[in-house]
Amino acid sequence: MHGDLGNKLVLNAKRSQSASGTSSAPPPHATDLVRSILLETRSLDATVQAILSRAGTSFTPASDPATACALLVNHLAMRRNKRCLLAYHRARADMLERFAWAGRDVGDLGNAQAEMRVDEGDEAPASGGAGGQLNLSPEEIEYLRAYGDLLASYKGQWTDVDLTGSTEPPRDLFIDVRVLKDAGEIQTEYGYVTLKNIHGEQLINFLLKICNRTWNSDADMTYFFSLC
Repeated sequence: MHGDLGNKLVLNAKRSQSASGTSSAPPPHATDLVRSILLETRSLDATVQAILSRAGTSFTPASDPATACALLVNHLAMRRNKRCLLAYHRARADMLERFAWAGRDVGDLGNAQAEMRVDEGDEAPASGGAGGQLNLSPEEIEYLRAYGDLLASYKGQWTDVDLTGSTEPPRDLFIDVRVLKDAGEIQTEYGYVTLKNIHGEQLINFLLKICNRTWNSDADMTYFFSLC
């Protein structure tokens, strides 16, 4: 039935997202399934072209509803296959990007796969996993290398900032704000603040002034910092 292979591919991507961690290796690429979906899509396109050639240039949906229905079903099936393929490879691209942001590259991928096989009870290759077959397609290997190079050049602009740190905001009531680079005087809707690398406490006081203007009670201000 049309769409069954695409549904299997989406379920494969969903399971991969649930099982993969931030720096874990992605599961094997479903090459055979992807190839089958591409063949099905080409077959559907050939069917559509054949129907159109038989209908002729004078075809109108109102005059031949059966032909119009056949064209619509095949066209929607092709669009669904395309969306499933895009969703699957977008999910794998997200895994590769998280792998790169964790400071790992293609060379670390074989070791990560070996660790996964050991955790699952399988024996790792004698080469430690690096010489085994990777779970990526050739295009994904090229993408990971190019993305790693792009990320390295991006990080090189801010050598004193750890861009690979957690993006989750702090939940502590009191936090230490460190200004790494002098930014001078900045105008905000609540007034002016001067950002210098020795004025972390001044920035804290400025944030407290904002909270005092926005909330009237200490309880509300404490709740706000608990969310930060």
